Amino acid sequence: MPVLARLIESLGIPTVTVTMIPELALKMHASRVVGVKFPFGHSFGNPGNDELMLKVARAACEVLEEANAPGYRLDVDAEWPIPLEVAYKSWHPPQASPIVARMLKARQH
Repeated sequence: MPVLARLIESLGIPTVTVTMIPELALKMHASRVVGVKFPFGHSFGNPGNDELMLKVARAACEVLEEANAPGYRLDVDAEWPIPLEVAYKSWHPPQASPIVARMLKARQH
């Protein structure tokens, strides 16, 4: 979360934000950003995929070493093991929550 990262940065501790929405993180003034094309909740990769998690962690370390100005961004060149459309739907509950159901219903009108 860039807001927390900015607070930590103000204490002199460098941070890296790993996110699925790097454009938004930069708009929120995150100092260093690692972008990933993964489903939400899986910033470092899918469970049990140590190689992918290590790749993202190494990218974050690389950003710490290389960033010489705020707004630095590095995108990880890695693909999720299944199509993202399938991955996004796979974690949804069988029934929408009341607020989501209401929003979907409103969208139909």
